[in-house]
Amino acid sequence: MIKDITIGQYIYKDSVVHKLDPRTKILASMFFMFGIFLINNISEYIFVLILSALTIIMSQIPVMKILKGLKPILPLMMITVIMNMFFTQGTVIFSWAFINITREGIYLAGFMGIRIFFLIIFTSLLTLTTSPITLTNGIEGLLTPLKRFKVPSHEIAMMMSIALRFIPTLIDETDKIMKAQKARGADFESGNIIKRTKSLVPILIPLFISAFTRADELAMAMEARGYRGDEGRTRFKELNYKTIDKIILLIFALILIFLIIRKIIL
Repeated sequence: MIKDITIGQYIYKDSVVHKLDPRTKILASMFFMFGIFLINNISEYIFVLILSALTIIMSQIPVMKILKGLKPILPLMMITVIMNMFFTQGTVIFSWAFINITREGIYLAGFMGIRIFFLIIFTSLLTLTTSPITLTNGIEGLLTPLKRFKVPSHEIAMMMSIALRFIPTLIDETDKIMKAQKARGADFESGNIIKRTKSLVPILIPLFISAFTRADELAMAMEARGYRGDEGRTRFKELNYKTIDKIILLIFALILIFLIIRKIIL
């Protein structure tokens, strides 16, 4: 399951989505995330499904690669669905002891599960189609207007991109540690949830040591190459919005504006 996490991974393809400006992809993802919580009927979710399918086709990323990233999130989805189903007030359709399932709870639980599903898909698409360096430039470009308020946009973008970049590295490291522990007789799969959670404790110490070691090595490498933050830095490729970027942003912005207006009116 550890290797199924796709957030932070990048797959190179010569696709339309890969060639989009990173700022376009970040803003479109943000518009999508805001908009998904304004949707509350099946017809609109069908539209979101079609939009997601078209985006995946245009990105040329294998569908199974994206769906594989949902596997580690399934426990969170199940908890969210169960919490909404059992603790939402409304018309009771099933009651047993202290458990009450309502029609509104089932309705809300289904929509929350679908929302998490689409959020993970679009987040995975963002990192799978954008290299870490390009993502850093995109985040920094979006945060540049905040420099007038003394906000360190470059440093924030760098920290976020490094964090995303090291997710796959830490996942591989965790997998290696687990295999080494299993070879020494460790059992991570048997027993109840509490026992399996306790069995993961021996993994944390070597994982933290490895993470701090890698962070120290990265800091020394950046310092040895003369990295001094944003001051005086130039870029080999400057970011420029193309026509396709403006069209994509306009489409997602109009969809979000429509959903907001509809929510206010209704």
